[in-house]
Amino acid sequence: MNQEKTARDEGKAELIVDARWLREHRDGASLILIDTRPVKDFHGGHLSGARHFDPFAFHHTDTSERGIAEFGAQLQWIFSALGITGRETVVFYENESGMRAARGQWALEYAGHPKARMLDGGLKAAAGETLTTRVDRFAATDFELSARAEILATYAHLLDRIGRPGVQIFDVRSDEEYFGERVRAKHGGAIPGAFHQDWTAALGADGTVKSPAELRAQFEAIGLDPAAEIVTYCQGGYRAAHAYLALKIAGYPKVRNYLGSWAEWGNRDDLPIQHPRRK
Repeated sequence: MNQEKTARDEGKAELIVDARWLREHRDGASLILIDTRPVKDFHGGHLSGARHFDPFAFHHTDTSERGIAEFGAQLQWIFSALGITGRETVVFYENESGMRAARGQWALEYAGHPKARMLDGGLKAAAGETLTTRVDRFAATDFELSARAEILATYAHLLDRIGRPGVQIFDVRSDEEYFGERVRAKHGGAIPGAFHQDWTAALGADGTVKSPAELRAQFEAIGLDPAAEIVTYCQGGYRAAHAYLALKIAGYPKVRNYLGSWAEWGNRDDLPIQHPRRK
């Protein structure tokens, strides 16, 4: 049990860093900070040296073979424009441990970068840091994409695995979205057989990600099997990216983020839909 706990804690360290880590590595030449907040917030004050990338401007609702190729090409362009090479440690942040920073971390990990991290607690946790409005210059690079297909799910991948033993679908939208009371696509409802828990359940009251043990306990309590492949989804793959991160931290080794999520699935007429009802 102690070895398992240690492995989970190490897994957390490989995905997120805290404010203490940031202070200790702040001046490292191999550190790149990416502010994922809206551009207005970035220009209102950000961590010194941070570069800006708001992933909300880049939605992808087509997970066909062509759509995934376009997604990869766009990531290659974005990370090149951000001056990322693949040799540095890249830390994404926002105000808390939110879905924007998680989406940035997941996207860079999917692109093949070995050291993509999220700042746990964001700017709230790094309250001692002095913010600046100065925007530093940096050189673009030729970032090379090496897509990690095993952490992304397409609609075809998911459709082929609905109901299969060893594969579980995890809906992390709000209760209203899951139960079809708030419809944000052509159809309301959920992917058949999906387990459900709002993504914010992975956060503590202080805006940081819960401990590996806490996360593991709550995921197992709703029926998620650590031995299964878990496919997360939401509306657009942002909250699902956060759930991906939380599951990995909790020690779930096989996790995929369904990139198209309900914005793709719920807008198609040829995919199965379940209509859960409140008890």
